[in-house]
Amino acid sequence: MRWREHFGPVSMQRVALLAPSDSARELLVHVADIGAVQLEPSSDPADGPATALLGRLPPSASEPRLSSEPPDLEWCERQGRRDLVAGEAELEARLQTGVRHDSVIGFVGWARADELTHLREQVAPVGGAIVGLPRPRGLQPPTLLSDAGPGRSFTPLVETYATPAYRDIDPSFIAGLAYVVMFGMMFADLGHGALLLLIGLAVRSGHWQRLEPLRRAWILIAAAGVFSMVFGALYGEFFGPTHAFPVVWLAPLDQPITLLAAAVGIGAVLLGASYVVGSVNRLREGGWRLAVYAPSGLAGAALFVGLGVLTGGIYWHQTLFVVAGAGGVAAAVTVAFIGYFTEAGGGFAGTAQAGVESFDLVIRLGSNIVSFARLAAFGMTHAALGQLVWQSTVGAARHGPLGIVAAVVIFGLGNAVTFALEALIAGIQALRLEYYELFSRVFGAEGEPFRPWHLPVEAGLPASSSPLEA
Repeated sequence: MRWREHFGPVSMQRVALLAPSDSARELLVHVADIGAVQLEPSSDPADGPATALLGRLPPSASEPRLSSEPPDLEWCERQGRRDLVAGEAELEARLQTGVRHDSVIGFVGWARADELTHLREQVAPVGGAIVGLPRPRGLQPPTLLSDAGPGRSFTPLVETYATPAYRDIDPSFIAGLAYVVMFGMMFADLGHGALLLLIGLAVRSGHWQRLEPLRRAWILIAAAGVFSMVFGALYGEFFGPTHAFPVVWLAPLDQPITLLAAAVGIGAVLLGASYVVGSVNRLREGGWRLAVYAPSGLAGAALFVGLGVLTGGIYWHQTLFVVAGAGGVAAAVTVAFIGYFTEAGGGFAGTAQAGVESFDLVIRLGSNIVSFARLAAFGMTHAALGQLVWQSTVGAARHGPLGIVAAVVIFGLGNAVTFALEALIAGIQALRLEYYELFSRVFGAEGEPFRPWHLPVEAGLPASSSPLEA
């Protein structure tokens, strides 16, 4: 399997659907039933008897459908089958996009490159054919993130933010890994993480109908639970500081400065990864010129590295690192300034705008790095809540049998509240860091999602005596 098939959107092919003119409707009905081709939209308003009738029918929540044969529109109106009329109106609009040549009509669209052979076999029985076309210069194919490979369970994270440009790297796996690491550091508890892992496995099992909408993301939920368990083991947290497990690394409330430094360090690593992906994306989107000057490309990456070297040199009192870091920062800001200046159109106004944006680039990068301190802050909040529940439990248990009963209630209810509250907070904060600090560098241009035309097809309905003309 090629690199792009693992880490890029699904390969798309520009196609022409061909059929005899008198079989145009049959071909389109077949294509709608298959649901694997995105047809070019019509630039003109739809025109036809179904379109006219649709405007006179009352609104309905029913989804459009197609009849295998041209439907009797009068029967549809009498029976209130607005879904069939709406489907036929869509088909009329699609027919308008057809290009005739002698007795052949063709429709242009996009399809997955790996499905072309199968599609040709499917349309052959209705006299149709599919021909691959060269992609016009400057026209980007629609984007479909892969449903295979390591990142398939993390695509909802990306799709809720934006559709990657077709040339971009599919960031799903990297985004998913970053998300569960950040979530785990904030939701660090062996017991709570194990519960979250069990929830993920329950979602995967499909035994509970209410959890079915989450089934696509079960790996994300389970992985978040696993990383919560990992950080919980490092912190020695198991439903709070119960001392059921030893502290492997540090106790969050005892060493907050170390935890804050570690959180910023993890954030720096994630930002570095986002700059790598962003630089590759800018190169694929606009060549070396865009890759070099873009603040989310090499200019921004060089500024990030320069600031890191400068900070390290100051901290360890290394003059050589200070000089090298300062030089790197100056060079990166100069390159970014040139990019901003060119984009602004030059002149005095362009100089002023480029200066403000270059200054903002430096300040924003610093604030982005510091923003990852919330990984430690919310991790300490989780630990503090766990400590409060555990201390209350231990205190109640010292007051005889009733105290023990109260302790059980406090422990169960306290952990339930902590679990729900902290899972919500950690989920939101990890998403916030993902979107604002990381995706803002990964995404430069937004793509068009792949939307194949698909309508359910019914057979055996009353047919029109005057079939729809192509």
